[in-house]
Formats: sequence, C-alpha cells, structure tokens
Amino acid sequence: MSSAETATNQIISHIKDILDKDLSRDEKLLSICKTLSSEVETFDWVGFYFADPDGKDELVLGPFVGESTDHTRIPFGRGICGQVAVSHETFVSQNVHEEDNYIACSMDVQSEIVVPIMKDNQFVAQIDIDSNTRGSITKDQRVLLEQIAELLKPEF
Repeated sequence: MSSAETATNQIISHIKDILDKDLSRDEKLLSICKTLSSEVETFDWVGFYFADPDGKDELVLGPFVGESTDHTRIPFGRGICGQVAVSHETFVSQNVHEEDNYIACSMDVQSEIVVPIMKDNQFVAQIDIDSNTRGSITKDQRVLLEQIAELLKPEF
C-alpha cells in the first residue's frame, strides 16, 4: 500500500468516526472541513455548498474552514461550483486563472476541486476545495473526496 493510500484510509476512517457521532449535520461537516484542512497541507479552503432548500437554482454556503468569502450564494452554472451543480461531475482545475467560468474568491487561490454530493440521482451539495498552490490537486485527493461524498449521502 502506498503512503497516499495509507493517508487516504486514515482520513476516511477518521471521517467515518465523525459521521458516527451524535452531532448535527453541520457540526459533522465542519469537523470534516477541519480534518481535511489539517491533514492535507495544500487544502487552504475547505467547505460545502448546498443546493438551495427552497428549490432555487442556487448554491448556499454551508460549513467551511479558511478565509471568509462573499460567495454565500452562487447561481447554478456560474463559476466552477455552479458548473458542478449542473454537470453533477467532479471538476478539477490545476490553474483557476485559465478557467473562463472561475469566480475569484481570493487572488491567492491557484487550484480548485469541486465534488458533487448526489442522493437518489439528485444534486444535494458539493465539497469545494481551494489550494493556494498551482497544480496541487492529485488523483489520490480526487479519489479521497469522491469517497467522502459517497459517505455523506445519508446526511442529506
């Protein structure tokens, strides 16, 4: 087993422990944000966006760790997060400044990955990770985040 696989397994185990605790969904998600931020050096902003509970085609900012953001609501289709809300597919940008549809949260952000959380074939939320290091999103990190998205389905 590679060191990346070992690290992934340890993080997944920790997240399963968080999900087993008697906490609210938002408390669990915030704890997951803190875990990812502390365990993955290049994850500088870690957060969740939810599909608007009122049925609007918008994302609503949920728990996060990192610099505050003005992007508390994002229309579906706008920016990388809004794009993932429509496509329902993970999106990785190794250089956000090359993306036509990028909404700048911070000039420091260089890379981003957004992973949808689907339940019963419906988009319900997403994991959004910003990195201040260009080209820092690895295949192992993508696999990790997609596994976490699967684990989170019952929370929605």
